[in-house]
Amino acid sequence: MDFINKVTGGSNTQDKTQQQGQSGQQQEGGGIMDKLNNMAGGGKQSEKNEDALDKGVDLVQQYVFGQGDQSNESAAEQAKDEQISDFIRGQYKSTTGSDVPIKDKDRF
Repeated sequence: MDFINKVTGGSNTQDKTQQQGQSGQQQEGGGIMDKLNNMAGGGKQSEKNEDALDKGVDLVQQYVFGQGDQSNESAAEQAKDEQISDFIRGQYKSTTGSDVPIKDKDRF
């Protein structure tokens, strides 16, 4: 019967109810995962604590590389961004002999 409904484009009310229930469970799971991510140093709150160079790295990723919204990154993604900004700082210092004028906010 499900095969016929799929082929003919018919829908089953029970299927819709099950899909709605599953999406509700996914939202709850996302809440727990969001809490774990925040505890690990990710999420929107950590984005507020980024320095200007880290925010610049996010802008390049979002607009130049097209990686999408960078306003709610995971802890791993933020750690990667911090490594990129630290690399930039190191290269700037080795090239110019002075530190980047943007103060580094160590979040970790």
